[in-house]
Amino acid sequence: MAEARRSFELVQDDEEPAASSIAPGTSDRATDILLLSLQALSKRTLIALSNLFCLLTVGSVFVLFYSIVPNPNTFQIVSATIYAVFVLAANAIVRRM
Repeated sequence: MAEARRSFELVQDDEEPAASSIAPGTSDRATDILLLSLQALSKRTLIALSNLFCLLTVGSVFVLFYSIVPNPNTFQIVSATIYAVFVLAANAIVRRM
């Protein structure tokens, strides 16, 4: 009994592809809008990072002062104060940029 051998056939599609629902030039405008929004997002990210720098440095000063609370001596208080002034100066420099 001979089996019918299946083979692939080339089928012609007579229908024309449907016209794109997107108007010409719309993708360029969409790309421009996307790029503009990404630029705004990157600027906001930089601002958030500078605020995060400020928060972390002030938090480190708080942790330093909090760690010497039980029994501070003069040397510890002066050292922590010098560090706090340095952090304030660094934050002032970052804010001016």
